[in-house]
Amino acid sequence: MNESMHNTYETPFSSRYASEEMQYLFSPDNKFRTWRRLWIALAETERELGLPITEEQIAELKAHADDINYDVAAAREKEVRHDVMAHVYAYGQQCPTAKGIIHLGATSCYVGDNTDLIILYDALRLVLKKLVNAVAQLSRFAEEYRTLPTLAFTHFQPAQPTTVGKRATLWIQELLMDIEEVEYRLQNAKLLGCKGTTGTQASFLELFGGDHAKCRELDRRIAEKMGYASCFAVSGQTYPRKLDSAILATLSGIAQSAAKFSNDIRLLQHLKEIEEPFEKHQIGSSAMAYKRNPMRSERIASLARYVVADALNPAMTASTQWFERTLDDSANKRISVSEAFLAVDAILSLVINVSQGLVVNTAVIDRDLRRELPFMATENIMMDCVKRGGDRQELHERIRVHSMEASRRVKQGDGINDLMDRIAGDPAFGVTAEELAGILEPSRYVGRAPEQTAEFLAEEVQPVLDRYADQLGVDVEIKV
Repeated sequence: MNESMHNTYETPFSSRYASEEMQYLFSPDNKFRTWRRLWIALAETERELGLPITEEQIAELKAHADDINYDVAAAREKEVRHDVMAHVYAYGQQCPTAKGIIHLGATSCYVGDNTDLIILYDALRLVLKKLVNAVAQLSRFAEEYRTLPTLAFTHFQPAQPTTVGKRATLWIQELLMDIEEVEYRLQNAKLLGCKGTTGTQASFLELFGGDHAKCRELDRRIAEKMGYASCFAVSGQTYPRKLDSAILATLSGIAQSAAKFSNDIRLLQHLKEIEEPFEKHQIGSSAMAYKRNPMRSERIASLARYVVADALNPAMTASTQWFERTLDDSANKRISVSEAFLAVDAILSLVINVSQGLVVNTAVIDRDLRRELPFMATENIMMDCVKRGGDRQELHERIRVHSMEASRRVKQGDGINDLMDRIAGDPAFGVTAEELAGILEPSRYVGRAPEQTAEFLAEEVQPVLDRYADQLGVDVEIKV
């Protein structure tokens, strides 16, 4: 292995976390190819609107749209210290006939900002695809375990039972909210268009001989050629940096949903009720060979924390832009926006991976529930005994005394909840152990959880999965 690979910093998003597909979207090659597509769209539109640009020139531009001469661009950038003009020069070297009309009338943000927007929207589509697949995996899990009673918690204290499937619907519902947010962003996707140095289109008004209609049509046609319905109606030199803030808020929301899911899995794994996948030769601890650490869920939580914090960057950038533009957005933007997407991509791959291989320990779930269930069943027991002629107030007091003693034994004795034995042995209740066993059937205490799960999957989830049926079946790879 080349020694230089070990003595230069490399972002973990490339080496450990993000998928190749997401990494390519933010790669230099994708960026510069998009620049050339935008230059072709500009030239074509300017020709259609009457400027003296020939089909031969456009054909030459198209012939070299993808074979970017990076060495020429790099050498030129060292000389002129301007990346856009360096690539205009390099493109012109390959297209001598069209050299004079490349970037005609435009400013750097024409290719820079429109490309950034196109990459953002493409990245959102990839995020949407992974969101849908995460929902699909969790929906299968919810359906499989929709009737399995489990101990529910409020304040991480035992509460009224639910089902394993119903709990999963809480994770799914938040992801559905995230899908709605991403869909909204994509439905309202706009390009910057070709607005010029301060957004006034002054250079194009000059090129088109004062024809305002052609200036407006320039924006519309460029957007259409690039696959978009519209451009921002007005702008300074750049598209509104508030959009970056809004999109990263959406990514932050996804991170929050994933973190909630991962934290629940970590707690469940501590309880030994549900565990994330653990590979045959995976090592949980260098010191404690028996450990099964929830490493993937912990990574979700860790990366989610990064995204939530990172979302503050474009918010601060958007709020500090001066007039028609400043350049203090550039360095921050190229790091914060791209890495938020790379992190969310990694997070969703992990969510899909964990969801595919969740291990449900039904015996542990049943044991934990039955340990607490006697306390929860006392109201039902008391009502049944009152129907048989018992005194509610007397029974309430006797249950309170028995419950306190049983709780003490659970906490300080052998851990066994003997509340039912105490009630069966108390003549005031007049109930047998067999009758109490029937009362303690866990499914009696889950309310509508199985029905809610079925209704939710059919009415809320399935329409989304149907809408994105062609996006299902994504394969994810967890590198480390």
